[in-house]
Amino acid sequence: MKLKSSNKIITPLIAAEKMRSWCAYQERSQNEARQKLYEFKLEPEYAESIIVELINENFLNDERFALAFASGKFRIKHWGKIKIKMALRMHKISDYCVKKALQSIDETEYEKVLVNVIEKKIRLTKTNDKRKKYYEIMNYAASRGFESDLVAEQLKLLAEP
Repeated sequence: MKLKSSNKIITPLIAAEKMRSWCAYQERSQNEARQKLYEFKLEPEYAESIIVELINENFLNDERFALAFASGKFRIKHWGKIKIKMALRMHKISDYCVKKALQSIDETEYEKVLVNVIEKKIRLTKTNDKRKKYYEIMNYAASRGFESDLVAEQLKLLAEP
């Protein structure tokens, strides 16, 4: 949800209220909240004090954000752990929170999703050259964020009669 930018000066109290409702709408990272506050053209010390307030009131929690983000990107968009990890790092999430979020992904479900991604790509690949098809699938799975060793292992299992 984008808030309309205008020439009106937003006071820290109004900004804090807007941030509470914005954070209540969905999980946000501290980095997203900081960027939003800078869009309000608040002075850095006011922005930081609002962030501290939001953390104390439990509107912002990077660990909770990381868990929700990883879960959503995996279940809905079928991203692999590498892509999720990179996206969380772009949100400036700590290594501890990233690790915890990736550990929350069930391994058997992860393999099922990987197999589905590979099978779908096999069906959509037009070439009959086995080597070309293999590398096309490997590249596709890598672009989805899956580990190349897991992809190779699954391709080997799917190729066996």
